[in-house]
Amino acid sequence: MAINAIIIVLGFFSPWIDLWGIGKRITLLEGLALELSRLGLLRFTVAAPVVTIVAALIAAIGAILRVWGTAWLGPTTVIHSQMLAGAVMADGPYRYVRNPLYLGVWCMVAALAFLMPVSGALFTMTLITFFLLRLILGEEAFLITKLGKPYQNYLHVVPRLIPRLRTTLRPTGNKPHWLRAIASELTPIGVFVAFAVFSWSYDDHLMEKVITVSFGLSLVARAFFVGKRQDSNA
Repeated sequence: MAINAIIIVLGFFSPWIDLWGIGKRITLLEGLALELSRLGLLRFTVAAPVVTIVAALIAAIGAILRVWGTAWLGPTTVIHSQMLAGAVMADGPYRYVRNPLYLGVWCMVAALAFLMPVSGALFTMTLITFFLLRLILGEEAFLITKLGKPYQNYLHVVPRLIPRLRTTLRPTGNKPHWLRAIASELTPIGVFVAFAVFSWSYDDHLMEKVITVSFGLSLVARAFFVGKRQDSNA
């Protein structure tokens, strides 16, 4: 989370614009709308809402994947500071894609990138993609070592990042915890709300405040789950 946050903050501030004059302080959302208008594809008054809707849809996918994945895996496992290896998880979204949580993070950050300067958005998406791929490959190697053949079989059946529409895997009987998942994933939910509800004010600062508040609330919720885990281990 800390590394993700640093990458996102750097993308928003884009210090290279003021220090070295690289790029301009125009958001990706506005830049894409202007480019669509310049190319004669859409009037700017139409292009801006269209780009905003695209960003909201990406944010919605990110929020759905994060909540769905956390509901099945459990928030205490998701926020654990170390890699854990229990049984192979093949329920919920994990029947269709191996890394719904990382894919959800990528979509959430991609939505946030629309509020960043263009150069900041490129910087953020490049680094976050590299970082998440590194995490995925490292986690897969770890789980192969710990879980062996069952996990290797799972790797052959379920794709890494591009979800399949159908699956031959049968549910294993685990139960989702939706309320706890929603509480621990308030950040991607807040990003979606910022675009779906507050973007129509065309006030980027207001949207950023909504996202910041949702991030703060998610930290409180995660601290609560960490506390409960420690109490149960005591």
